[in-house]
Amino acid sequence: MWKNILTWIFFSGVILTFAATNTTTITVADTFNISKAPIITKPGCPSKCGDLTVPYPFGIGPGSGCAIEERFELNCTTTAFDPPRAYTGNIQIYEISDNQMRVSNVVARRCYDRITGAVVLTNSASSNITGTPYSYSELNKFTLIGCDDFTLVSGSGGRSFTSGCISLCSRSEDVIDGYCSGIGCCQTSLPKGFQYYWTDLRSLRNHTLVSSFNPCSYAFFGEGKRFGFRGESDLSDPNFMDRVMTTVPIVLDWAIGNLTCAEVEGTGDYACKGNSLCVDSGTGMAGYRCRCNKGYEGNPYLDPGCTDIDECKDSNLNDCEKSCINTPGGFNCSCPDGQYGMAERMVEVAMLLTPSTGLGFLSLVIAVTLLYFGLKKRKLMKLREKFFQQNGGLLLKQQISSIEGSNSMDSTKIFTAEELEKATDNYADDRILGRGGYGTVYKGILPDKRIVAIKRSRMMDESQIEQFINEVVILTQVNHRNVVKLLGCCLESEVPLLVYEYVSNGTLYEHIHNRGAMTTWLSWDNRLRIASEVAGALSYLHSAATIPANFLDQTEVTTLVQGTLGYLDPEYFHTSLLTEKSDVYSFGVVLAELLTGKKPIDMERSQEQRNLTTYFIMYMKENKLFQILEPRVVREGSLEQLQGVAELIKRCLCLNSEDRPTMKEVAMELEGLRKFTKHPWAHQSVHEEEYVGLMNESGSVDLYAVPMSSYNRTGEIYGQYPGQIIFPRVNSPR
Repeated sequence: MWKNILTWIFFSGVILTFAATNTTTITVADTFNISKAPIITKPGCPSKCGDLTVPYPFGIGPGSGCAIEERFELNCTTTAFDPPRAYTGNIQIYEISDNQMRVSNVVARRCYDRITGAVVLTNSASSNITGTPYSYSELNKFTLIGCDDFTLVSGSGGRSFTSGCISLCSRSEDVIDGYCSGIGCCQTSLPKGFQYYWTDLRSLRNHTLVSSFNPCSYAFFGEGKRFGFRGESDLSDPNFMDRVMTTVPIVLDWAIGNLTCAEVEGTGDYACKGNSLCVDSGTGMAGYRCRCNKGYEGNPYLDPGCTDIDECKDSNLNDCEKSCINTPGGFNCSCPDGQYGMAERMVEVAMLLTPSTGLGFLSLVIAVTLLYFGLKKRKLMKLREKFFQQNGGLLLKQQISSIEGSNSMDSTKIFTAEELEKATDNYADDRILGRGGYGTVYKGILPDKRIVAIKRSRMMDESQIEQFINEVVILTQVNHRNVVKLLGCCLESEVPLLVYEYVSNGTLYEHIHNRGAMTTWLSWDNRLRIASEVAGALSYLHSAATIPANFLDQTEVTTLVQGTLGYLDPEYFHTSLLTEKSDVYSFGVVLAELLTGKKPIDMERSQEQRNLTTYFIMYMKENKLFQILEPRVVREGSLEQLQGVAELIKRCLCLNSEDRPTMKEVAMELEGLRKFTKHPWAHQSVHEEEYVGLMNESGSVDLYAVPMSSYNRTGEIYGQYPGQIIFPRVNSPR
């Protein structure tokens, strides 16, 4: 269960579709577009607000009855603007399509005085569409512009998350046009299906070293393909914010109601009319949309529904050489009298080949079908071979064969794309174990009945292929009972897939932070055991593994670190270096989580308590540690253990990495603390009822409620440790 230490997610496969018939036809694309339908709005309702076409189920005017429901009603401001503008709430709408809307953007900005570094201009960015039928699309990307900046972005409503970006550079010449790789520009994907986001833009040195070419920094969320980074000119452009707000919209997904297609079909609320089908929203939130059937067009929300497309009127919609005959939802090709098409020629050839016309034709059809699927399979094999080489397959084979003592590929299994498709039932939705901003994890069942976790990400940086292959080789050599085993990978898809052993019962993060029945077993003994075992595993990865798993030791990192900022070593922001001591810092954060039950970063906490590490150290310095420990930890942990672990956390979280212990030292210290198993009050005179009296309403110990009887004759408090918790000593003189 506690093997979830390393997580490496890379991508996805390619789906190819083909169609074959015994006549010459083409597949007609779905041309459904509600903004171009013959009937766009309900009778008597306006279809335009300025330059914007407003199709049903949307409608112009609150209370006008022109929309399918109140939440789809738009305001058309005709007096303040020329031409008029359409709004939903305070958000301007630029475009409405079959399943999306493009709306106005907001940009966070901070500008600094060139000499003093003082903030001379600042504004934050947030957007809230909670309670609407809209959610943020995955077409959007979060972007940070600047050379001395980092930012957090949080989202909630439907799906909650916290992510971030880091953008650093020391010279304008280092910035490359068109690349948001963390040098002057950082860009990251966010999950779809959330309805509120907020970003906090920060600087490391208030631009004092870069203000000559980068006086301001910016953070915004918008359609990824609409923004192109212009390099140095963007860093100094005083009109950058206006450019983004006018050219980079935010994309919203929309859906009707809060039911799925299966739940709404057959009810009086079903909105899809004739020749249309129901499509679930696919955003991770409830709701559905209506869509015209293939070969039909129109507005599926208005009677009579979608109408047939006459493909024969448009040569782009058919490939008939001579006669085209329109049919409902499609078309057929035919030849004039006395002329032959491919189908007729096939029959004629079949009649010449065999005495039996039917048998000859059947034989030819079978032969052509086998040839078609053979060519299709060959094409797919070539595509997979291309991906295999592109994703470093030859390098992986070379690396594995060079490992001492390895005479086969058994140590690193290279799975085929077909194997993983079968294992996941072609990546079925019911096989999804979890989703994140960077990809999806599926549950797979291999032919030998082993259950595995298959990680499939959305993207892969081609410049990182060599590093990826090196890490795969290293991870497959790791053999530790507390480290999740990487079984192998698949390189035959557009971006690699990783196959891990399946770990049941969720992650440690879920057990700590998702309140419920699953947390009841998290006793102090179990928390301390988990901490000790994980520390041992990390120590093993640093030093004892066959190939030490120290990927970034003293390595300069110039690209975005893909990780959660709450765990990231703050020294990285100053040095751009990640070392083994960076892992020590991250582990210190996990230890603080185990003791407090609090998340590393929580935007719902007050400003001073938002970051757990700062919060934890501050309370230790003020001798208030027990006020943030989880009540169960206080009740069950011995004084020696609580003091020891808290002091260890403090050392792990030192800003200077040289002052932190090694992972080996951390593991040894935690194992030693496990020996203190006596009851927390066994060495003290405070009785159970007195202990209960020390608890405040939240269940935490209030150390300022220590009774006067706990002081000795000189006024000192027994059990006090400098910078640590205060607690009365046993047999305090009265």
